[in-house]
Amino acid sequence: MSKILTIGEILVEIVATNRGNGFREAVPLIGPFPSGAPAIFIDQVGKLGQECAIISRVGDDDFGWVNINRLTEDGVDVSGIEVLAMGTTGSAFVRYREDGGRNFVFNIRNSACGEIELSDKTLALIDTCTHMHVMGTALYAPSVVTSILTAVERIKAAGGTVSFDPNLRPEILDSPGMREALQTVLSKTDLFMPSGEELFLFAEAKTEKEAVAELLAKGIKAIVVKRGDKGASYFDKDTQVDLSSYKVEEIDPTGAGDCFGATFVTFWLKGMHPAEVLRYANASGARAVTKAGPMEGASTRAELDALIQAQGNA
Repeated sequence: MSKILTIGEILVEIVATNRGNGFREAVPLIGPFPSGAPAIFIDQVGKLGQECAIISRVGDDDFGWVNINRLTEDGVDVSGIEVLAMGTTGSAFVRYREDGGRNFVFNIRNSACGEIELSDKTLALIDTCTHMHVMGTALYAPSVVTSILTAVERIKAAGGTVSFDPNLRPEILDSPGMREALQTVLSKTDLFMPSGEELFLFAEAKTEKEAVAELLAKGIKAIVVKRGDKGASYFDKDTQVDLSSYKVEEIDPTGAGDCFGATFVTFWLKGMHPAEVLRYANASGARAVTKAGPMEGASTRAELDALIQAQGNA
């Protein structure tokens, strides 16, 4: 029986209800919504009934407890979340622009999860897990990087597996220690899940086919290239699967890639055929955008089955 672990930021998201540029004026807001890429990922894993856990830190405040309560309700082991009596839970204020882009105001580095150090308790939790999922967004501070690499090493040493969703922008790759951390994670990765052009941040090749071949030759077992509303593709040494997306009305795209990744990892670990796994992941990403709030569109398997049956095999 597998148990999936992730480590990283937990925060709340507060969203402006009208479109515009940033927050230099008073605007109406909705929230707080539970958020943070690792938290969204692991919440979706839990909703699918898969055993899972997260290691992070929150403040002993309403923003922290809205996250802990949601994760607990959805079946996530929250024993690795440290609650700081004098800490403040991270936050992200989000406003959509007229062009569809987004402006953010983050408080992560100076929040409770700005540092995540492992204890005897969380090391013991790591040793109960068989799979580690690394989010590139979580490589934001030296202590968090150290904790993630420790978990990767321990789980791999015990015969477990690692998945890696880079979720990165090219301009942050020059942060101190970032490239080294990324390459270390990649060298331990079994399942690599880049979005579009991220594939080329980790390969010298200039075409997708050549980049996939280059990365598979390094020992990665499988690669999933996410293409948003254009679907996704799966590659291993013997197989390629390309599936288009499901058509839905988009309300809020935040968290869709995290839900896609969580669903793919969950069913991939069950040994299902890659085409079936990709179909479920596409359905999960599609359902995620139909709700306002990053975790609000997380799906049960029954909800995914209903979407697949309604629209047929994408």
